[in-house]
Amino acid sequence: MGPLQGTRVIELAGIGPCPMCAMLLAELGADVVRVDRVTDSGLGIGMAPEFHLLNRSRPSIAVDLKHPDGVGTVLRLVESADALVEGFRPGVAERLGLGPQHCAERNPRLVYGRVTGWGQDGSLARSAGHDLNYIALTGALDAIGRRGAPPTPPLNLVGDFGGGALYLALGVVAALHEAHASGKGQTVDAAMIDGAASLMTSAYALRAAGVADAPRGENILDSGAHFYDVYETSDGRYVSIAPVEPKFYAELLERIGLDPGEAPHSADRGDWPHSKARLAALFRTRTRDEWCAILEGTDACFAPVLGMDEAHRHPHNAERGTFVERDGIVQPNAAPRFSRTPGGIRCSPPAPGSGTRSVLADWGFGAEEIDDLAARGVIGAAESADASARSG
Repeated sequence: MGPLQGTRVIELAGIGPCPMCAMLLAELGADVVRVDRVTDSGLGIGMAPEFHLLNRSRPSIAVDLKHPDGVGTVLRLVESADALVEGFRPGVAERLGLGPQHCAERNPRLVYGRVTGWGQDGSLARSAGHDLNYIALTGALDAIGRRGAPPTPPLNLVGDFGGGALYLALGVVAALHEAHASGKGQTVDAAMIDGAASLMTSAYALRAAGVADAPRGENILDSGAHFYDVYETSDGRYVSIAPVEPKFYAELLERIGLDPGEAPHSADRGDWPHSKARLAALFRTRTRDEWCAILEGTDACFAPVLGMDEAHRHPHNAERGTFVERDGIVQPNAAPRFSRTPGGIRCSPPAPGSGTRSVLADWGFGAEEIDDLAARGVIGAAESADASARSG
């Protein structure tokens, strides 16, 4: 199942980018094991386990990493793993005895992937922070927002998940590819600040070329241009248009019945406010669904702005299976897709530690050894009764 089938990955439990990276690897076919804490981890925002969707597609074991034998248990797993991913602050894994050097001593082929906000070095490396702080330092946050308004936080998509999880996953897969040839592992240092900056490469290019060098909200792709924006409809909903190319813009005007002279497709920013006002007035004359009937599926570069409670019902998303419902929870499906080795969601999010015994057994621990570790509190003792029933 998936192109990474047969690859074994250990995930040291954390929040944000690390679990998403592990989810992606698991849904690409890797056998990922999440190492949770024996007691309530208190990781992230408090929610019942079934709502921690980033923890889906892999089992969880509970190990006390403050116990020497807990660290030893993880190092035993490392011996037969292909990769490990963690999202601790710099130095934490080393203090636990689970840093890259500790793991390399057990398994020289191991790819050690780590993700932080500021990176493993630099003057801010050991400071606390979150997505918003990391993208603020790259120029990304300053570029997002409307004219005359403060920067708009873009959820935590740019730092945590775009700049962190995706770059960590790509780095791990690339290092695994190299390790197959060299027989040697290495450390992947994925910093959200680096990834977010990388995502801004095109924006920096547009700025340098003078195409997008105006203040926030006055450029072609940041809501400055009338042909790349969202507009309110008569029912208080919104539609998006993005006909950047003149031929697509011409089709938009033809379909909405607007003369090109009333809202020209001009590179002159001075023309944009008038044209935007004209389009705004026109889009307020019909409901969102009425505009969908006129524009959806054409080359006008149009889409309705859907809420998370309705996106899964859109015909295109339904036809592609972009969203699925599992255990009563609507959620995005696995991505990307493969023609010959398809991946997919492998199981719902498990309760922390619910797979401890079965996973350790699968990775070569004996029954008496597992009982001993549980009796001494090194691992979680309980195995969820429905752990296997929730898989598949």
